[in-house]
Amino acid sequence: MTDQLSPAERYAASRRRSGHPVLEAFRARLRFDMDAFQLEACAQLEDGKSVLVAAPTGAGKTIVAEFAVFKAMQGERGKVFYTAPMKALSNQKFQELVAEYGADSVGLLTGDTNVNSSARIVVMTTEVLRNMLYADSDLLRDLEYVVMDEVHFLADRFRGAVWEEVIIHLPLRVRMVSLSATVSNAEEFGDWLQAVRGDTSVIVSEERPVPLDQHILMRTKLIDLFDSSGLAATHRVNPELVQMARYGGRTLSARQMKDVGRYHSRGGRPENQRMPRQDVVRLLESKNLLPAIFFIFSRAGCDQAVSQVLRAGIRLTTTAERDEIRAIVEERCRTLLDEDLAVLGYWDWLSGLERGVAAHHAGLLPAFKEVVEELFQKKLVKAVFATETLALGINMPARTVVLEKLEKFNGEARVPITPGEYTQLTGRAGRRGIDVEGHSVIQWVDGLDPQAVASLASRRTYPLNSSFVPTYNMAVNLISQFGRSRTREILESSFAQFQADRAVVDLARKVRSQEESLAGYAKSMTCHLGDFAEYSAIRRELTDLERKGIPSTASRGERDRRQRHLADLRRRMKQHPCHACPERESHARWAERWFRLKRETDQISAQIRTRTGAVAKIFDRVSDVLTELGYLVVSKSGELALSPDGRMLRRIYGERDLLVAESLRRGHWDGLDAASVAALATTLVYEPRREEGQLGDRHLPRGRFREAFDRTGTLWAELDDLERRHRLPGSQPLSTGLALAMYRWANGTSLDHVLDEADLAAGDFVRWTKQTIDLLDQLSVVADGEVGRTARTALDAIRRGIVAYSSVA
Repeated sequence: MTDQLSPAERYAASRRRSGHPVLEAFRARLRFDMDAFQLEACAQLEDGKSVLVAAPTGAGKTIVAEFAVFKAMQGERGKVFYTAPMKALSNQKFQELVAEYGADSVGLLTGDTNVNSSARIVVMTTEVLRNMLYADSDLLRDLEYVVMDEVHFLADRFRGAVWEEVIIHLPLRVRMVSLSATVSNAEEFGDWLQAVRGDTSVIVSEERPVPLDQHILMRTKLIDLFDSSGLAATHRVNPELVQMARYGGRTLSARQMKDVGRYHSRGGRPENQRMPRQDVVRLLESKNLLPAIFFIFSRAGCDQAVSQVLRAGIRLTTTAERDEIRAIVEERCRTLLDEDLAVLGYWDWLSGLERGVAAHHAGLLPAFKEVVEELFQKKLVKAVFATETLALGINMPARTVVLEKLEKFNGEARVPITPGEYTQLTGRAGRRGIDVEGHSVIQWVDGLDPQAVASLASRRTYPLNSSFVPTYNMAVNLISQFGRSRTREILESSFAQFQADRAVVDLARKVRSQEESLAGYAKSMTCHLGDFAEYSAIRRELTDLERKGIPSTASRGERDRRQRHLADLRRRMKQHPCHACPERESHARWAERWFRLKRETDQISAQIRTRTGAVAKIFDRVSDVLTELGYLVVSKSGELALSPDGRMLRRIYGERDLLVAESLRRGHWDGLDAASVAALATTLVYEPRREEGQLGDRHLPRGRFREAFDRTGTLWAELDDLERRHRLPGSQPLSTGLALAMYRWANGTSLDHVLDEADLAAGDFVRWTKQTIDLLDQLSVVADGEVGRTARTALDAIRRGIVAYSSVA
């Protein structure tokens, strides 16, 4: 193979080997050669730099992270933290690293899971690392690398701020490996990382490792989206597709084309029936396009799809595969209680798996989702019907991705999917090392525009925008460590402010340009007889008043005043020296341009004033709320400091941090039993789906719970009013939808009764219970005396059955 290289390529390879021995040792362990972007990123890491790697889904970004782990493990004490946005991803990465480095070397921290936390390689959620940084944890000692997987989550409006907090507060000696989907402003994000972290190299790859062939399924025919002739590279839409779209999914003969006019003149409409799902599966199987992921943007739709396919008698597995599937499922689910199996739909689920078909969505029990993922990776499950959450980083590539629709419900309305979402979804198509190409299939619906689909499919990138907003917990932690002035400087270094400042730079450049134009306009309207700007202002006011006229509802006195004012303006205009200028109308045209541009320039200048220091201004408002409530106090020197209550707030994380701290301080939860504390904690973390309402009083736990809940609800309203007075957005009221179910679960009620009470899928119940456990764990640490002990008892009471079994949430 070396003989095939040019002399320059051989020289470059030799130089690379001599300059990067750790990288060469790492490459020697791999069963495949690395891509150029992977080699570049790893070489930069070995040179002591941080890296931002932006590449498409499935391109192999994690190889760079694996090199960082390998390099750290070459020393005696070096540690690596591997962060992921979701517990499911953390769990998957934990299993992979254990297989590579052994259980003794790898730990897992996900808030509710603590495995070998002092290991040299620790996988964790980003929130856990943020909390460790604020607590100045001993586990940070000897930390060499932090991997931030899926760093584009920084744009998430609910959790994105955590990524920025970590990036800002991580010790500068720690090198960062930031892995991102392909974003259109990777260089801007890299510039910010360079500003706050020092030496950072940005490596961007646009190349998919496996090419993507894109098709439209119209009626019963798969048609290429793009022209397969020599013009394909220009993303020209397939002419056959355009014709079929026009005539309802049929290719017309010349004779039929002549009849089209008569057909439409009779009011006819071409028939365009969607292919049933079971037939789509059969079509893909016949064309060797399985395994496939069908993205359906609703959980119910995923479950219905599995039922439809199974009812049609689809069977995609051999006898040997069915035996292997059953063995794996029975091994993974052996600890589930027998009485829970029917409630969880275990037997129907297993039947589908044995036939190679499954659903994957957040309503599934986490253990079930993990089994589906494992079987799909082993090519035993051939058709998965999934919601878009599957596209978020889990290693589950397919040969084909099918999109039934190009729009989804966003909680308020049906909206088209974005180019970024399309790229993320179709990124699952094409298994590296297995497939020569991946395939995406879009099912045709009436009204779909082939040009619009082509535009969506050919735009590969989307911008990464900060969602960073200071919180109460963030404020007390930063003030405790740095004081108010330094904290404001730190917040000014956030990506949010960086982007705002960049926008300000562009706006300021526009203002300067427009001011030059204004000077030119002013020169052109200069009149030798007098001040034309003054004359123009009189004319404009007169014109505006004449256009408005006098309202019919105006009183006699108002009409007289308006008439006198108009007469005065006309008199002043005629008496003005510029009124007699022979070039008056030419000057007036320049004056009108000057006025319009001046108004726009003033608006931009006002925008600049409001954007500069925007993040620090929000921090000041947060600080004012905390000072008014006594969590912050002003020292004799005028500096802000934490009160004892402020020190408590430092250890409370989550969107309800202030409400939790204030409830504890006021004793609102004193005297509650464990089940009531669990139910109350649930009202603070639970976020109902849009169609769900609040429970009435008769559906809430009785006794002291109701008194505590009412007091907490009243307190929420007080804090909401206080926040709005300080020009902060406020928060949503407490959610009661899961309170009674959690109360009964804590008291030992069976799973079937609790799920029926909650009207929730098992996966949702596990997820919200895990969130409740996380809050109870915090309460057990920060709450004094009885409340803290009761919170620990409540935590133990609800961590049972499927909740205790589920390794991830």
